[in-house]
Amino acid sequence: MSQQWTPPPSPTAAPTNIPNYLIPAILSVFCCWPLSIVAIIFAAQVNGKVASGDIAGAMDASKKAKLFSFIAIGIGLAVGLVYLLITVLGIGLGAINSR
Repeated sequence: MSQQWTPPPSPTAAPTNIPNYLIPAILSVFCCWPLSIVAIIFAAQVNGKVASGDIAGAMDASKKAKLFSFIAIGIGLAVGLVYLLITVLGIGLGAINSR
């Protein structure tokens, strides 16, 4: 009665589907480009780290890419909203003063 020993699956084989958030990082260039450059760099590192087997590093780079791209998009939207508000108030106050 002989049994064959099979090694357990490696823990790095399961989570190979790590999102790189490259598209939000590229889109965030139009919002706040200094932060989006950092997001693009981290997003570009994800696939290389997964291919080399550094799953923890790939997950960390993925989280940082997501963080920086969403912060850049948030800053861009906030600045755009403030600009729109100032423009609308400026036009409104200009119309009131011209009466």
